[in-house]
Amino acid sequence: MGRGPCHVARPRSRGDPRVQGPRAELPARPAPARSAASDQQRRIEWHASPDSDRDGARFPRPPAARRRVEPRDIREAGRGVPRERRECGERNRVKLQRLRLVNFRQHADTEIVFGDGITGIIGPNGSGKTSLLEAIAWAVYGNPAARGDKDSIRNLRAKARTSVRVELEFSLGNHSFRVERGLNNAELYQDGVVVANSLKEVTGRLQRVLGMTHAEFFNTYFTGQKELAVLADASRPERAAFLSRVLRHEQLTVAQEKIRERRNGLDHEVEGLETGLPPQSEIEKERKAAEARLAEARKAAALAASARAKAQELLAEEEPRWQQMVERRDRTLSLHGDLRVAEAAVVSARQEFQRLDKELAAALGAREELRGLEATVAPISRLKAELAELDRLHREDAARREEQAKLTELTRNLHVLDRRIAELADAEGGLARASKETRALAAKLEAAEKQVEEQQAVWVREKEYAGTKRAELLKQYDEVKDHRDKIERLGPEGECPTCRRPLGDEHATVIGVLDRQLLAIVDDGTYFRQRLEQLAQPPPAVTQAETARDVLREEARQASDREVTLREQSRESARIQKERAGLARRTEEIERRVAARDAGYNAERHNEVRTDLARLEPVALQAAALAGRADRAEALVSEAEIAEKTLSAREEHVRQLADAVKAQGFSEPKFQAAHERHDRAAHTLRAAELAVAETRGELVAAETAVREAQRRATERAARERTIAERKIEYRLHNELDRAFSDLRADLNAQMRPEISALASGFLSDLTDGRYDEVDLDEDYRVVVLDEGVPKPVISGGEEDIANLVLRLAISQMIAERAGQPLSLLVLDEIFGSLDESRRGHVLALLRRLGDRFPQVILITHIEQVRDGLDRVIRVAYDATSGSSVTRDDTATLGAPDASVAA
Repeated sequence: MGRGPCHVARPRSRGDPRVQGPRAELPARPAPARSAASDQQRRIEWHASPDSDRDGARFPRPPAARRRVEPRDIREAGRGVPRERRECGERNRVKLQRLRLVNFRQHADTEIVFGDGITGIIGPNGSGKTSLLEAIAWAVYGNPAARGDKDSIRNLRAKARTSVRVELEFSLGNHSFRVERGLNNAELYQDGVVVANSLKEVTGRLQRVLGMTHAEFFNTYFTGQKELAVLADASRPERAAFLSRVLRHEQLTVAQEKIRERRNGLDHEVEGLETGLPPQSEIEKERKAAEARLAEARKAAALAASARAKAQELLAEEEPRWQQMVERRDRTLSLHGDLRVAEAAVVSARQEFQRLDKELAAALGAREELRGLEATVAPISRLKAELAELDRLHREDAARREEQAKLTELTRNLHVLDRRIAELADAEGGLARASKETRALAAKLEAAEKQVEEQQAVWVREKEYAGTKRAELLKQYDEVKDHRDKIERLGPEGECPTCRRPLGDEHATVIGVLDRQLLAIVDDGTYFRQRLEQLAQPPPAVTQAETARDVLREEARQASDREVTLREQSRESARIQKERAGLARRTEEIERRVAARDAGYNAERHNEVRTDLARLEPVALQAAALAGRADRAEALVSEAEIAEKTLSAREEHVRQLADAVKAQGFSEPKFQAAHERHDRAAHTLRAAELAVAETRGELVAAETAVREAQRRATERAARERTIAERKIEYRLHNELDRAFSDLRADLNAQMRPEISALASGFLSDLTDGRYDEVDLDEDYRVVVLDEGVPKPVISGGEEDIANLVLRLAISQMIAERAGQPLSLLVLDEIFGSLDESRRGHVLALLRRLGDRFPQVILITHIEQVRDGLDRVIRVAYDATSGSSVTRDDTATLGAPDASVAA
């Protein structure tokens, strides 16, 4: 359980008084007087559960806790158990409200409502008392808190597939919690709202809310007879670690581990820094070598710059002469090119002039030849006009014959359509009758289909029901058979898997009940197997319905085919009538075109005209060619004159370009000499610039080497400062490590006397002052002192008392020193070795601690302690139902016992 906002550890100096010391008298907590009305209110009646047929029982809300009228002083002055009220701690206290178990262990259905004060759960051994506490722990922490495995939790007499569920309601401070856990699911509600809904989430959330693991929770809140010596059975380091953990001293260990981790990191860091630290002499040697290299690089750079300046002057003198020579060469080459182009133009102009002269002579000859053919080609124009008219009449005659053939075909088609229209005249009436018949058969077929589906559904439902019941019976048979075999194997003296107690004389009865159950399951299984065999084939009702449906389906198909045929005939009749109307219109149109055609075509004259034109065609072509050449004679005369002038101009341009080339005076040897002088000057300059670049690179490298040497020196100085700082921090963490070790030792040294003082007060109360002092030695073992002298041998009951007061002292110290707002104690069978007087002292001590632990739960089989309790819940085992039953006996408590403190 975590600390509240105002629960902080209280430092105590060595001079402060201890929590319990001489003359530290603390008053007992007075209880309010109980009136007659309150007594009447505490008397409640037993109400039966609504589920009276179930094996469990429910409780109404319990009455208020009983309080004694008069408190009595448990300790004499100066020896009282110290108490301190903390309002903030009270706000954060844990309080159990309600617990319900369904099919958990031997509890079939049990519900308990808790209240304040001391609640006793009384019942014989094996009745299921401890199962209630196990259910509380299982609801909070899950399967790790259960005894045995997960499968052993279910009530063995529960029906198959029944759920196992535990519901726990408790409050923590101002919040209320309800956890519902089953074997495979869990839910956690905080103030009525779901905050977790899985096994892992619910367990983790509750562990964070309570602030304790399952082991810590049990070692702090739960105390049983077997667990009283939990510290006595542990080793010295385990006992010290347990006390430090519950008092929250483990935070010091966590902090110390972090300090040691940082210290080790610093040690490794210093080691790494020192390993990579270069020697000072080596850095100084590198610096001097870099400075000498820089001086030499600067001298070489100056010499290279001087040589480059001389080369630049030489190239500047040679560059103008070279540029003049290049320009003269370029002009000469350009003139040579122009000259070659001009000479080619002269050749082209001369060839063009010669061509035009030849064409002019040919044109004049064609003109004379054309005059001799004029009489022969004169009738060609008349014959071509006559041929065009004959071609038109021939086309008209061919079109007339084609349209006459179309008229003949159209007339034949009209006769065929008229016959088909007469055949389809009764299609419309037959279609109406066929449609009516088809609809009637479709309605009958739909009714038959529904009848078949209903019969098949009944058959399938019966088969599925029989199969499901048979599978359930098989599974139930396996479960009951396994249960019966397990009980038979354990025997009468074996532990019942459900109630965890021997069956004894009931063993044979239980075996008989299970055998009868197995026989009933076998009979039912045989019936359903035979029923499945009967339903393997369809029943007669299904077969008859399917046969009637198939007959109607065939009749409906035939009627539908007839309807389709008649509908197609009706559509065909409409289409044919439309087609006949179109053919009639087309026939009339063709007849009109035939009447409008021209007549008078003469095939013999057509052939004669074609023959004459074919004979005159070569002559016409020759005359056309001669006419084309003769027409170009005039144009060729002017073109020849222009070509002659162009030839003369181009020959003059060639003479001018030849004179310009001679005037340049260009010489190839002079050009090569100038080229060589210019190349030598440029090469010298490039070599000088390359030398300058090399010297500059060396200069930059030398400067970089100097800066690198300076950087390494600066870096070494910075690393030395870092090493010094890390060493100081390393020494600081060493001191912190020792300080935390000393602090933990001091806290442990302070813890033992305070626990001893608290336990001594409890021991004096429990033993009526016979033993008034107990001590924890350096090994955290309990040592009982008799008048200041360690008692080497104590009885078993005295050892239980010593361990009990130690556990109570630890719990109270948790509340006062560690800030844990504890409010719950659960004691399981702690009265076994105590006599009646010491039992009363234990109850009085627990009542005295009511302000620290307002809710105490005692589990016992001893009836004599019931009158010292505020609330009594009785647990018994019902052999008939095989489950535990509970009853609230608070209302039956007698008058207050004056021997027990209020």
